[in-house]
Amino acid sequence: MNRAQRLEAIKGILEEATSPVSGSYLAELFGVSRQTIVQDIALLRNQGFEIVSTPSGYFLDKVKKIREIIAVRHTKEEVFDELLAIVEAGGKVLDVMIDHPLYGELKGSIGVASKEEVMRFVSMLESSGQEPLLSLTRGFHLHTIEADNEEALKRIKETLRKLGFLFLG
Repeated sequence: MNRAQRLEAIKGILEEATSPVSGSYLAELFGVSRQTIVQDIALLRNQGFEIVSTPSGYFLDKVKKIREIIAVRHTKEEVFDELLAIVEAGGKVLDVMIDHPLYGELKGSIGVASKEEVMRFVSMLESSGQEPLLSLTRGFHLHTIEADNEEALKRIKETLRKLGFLFLG
């Protein structure tokens, strides 16, 4: 079985599953390593499949959400306020992207959807001693935001506008 066939089979298994499917099970089923399954899941995600990872395995998120990339600008001291505003308005911040003059597009995962996750993310950022990507672009960056519906996305953008974070060009 080649990779394309395996990806189709994994997709089918996840679509039919009623509970999370472990990576170890998939690896054994297809006679590949656990790392190969991790790579396969990443490829399926890149194809647009909403695959969620849990301690007990993978499952396909069948609840359709909407996504939008929004442009924002703020200081590194305002990261917490920005992320918290988004999640409290009903959004999930999937990632951060910048357009670096030398390296092109740089993207980092964030994946926060609650105040606790925002606090954990900001705490990790601060304790790492690393600068956030926005520090490379004078605060300008993009986020992929996920929400349940258009109303929630509108609320998120209005909240960011009121805080002065929404970049309007």
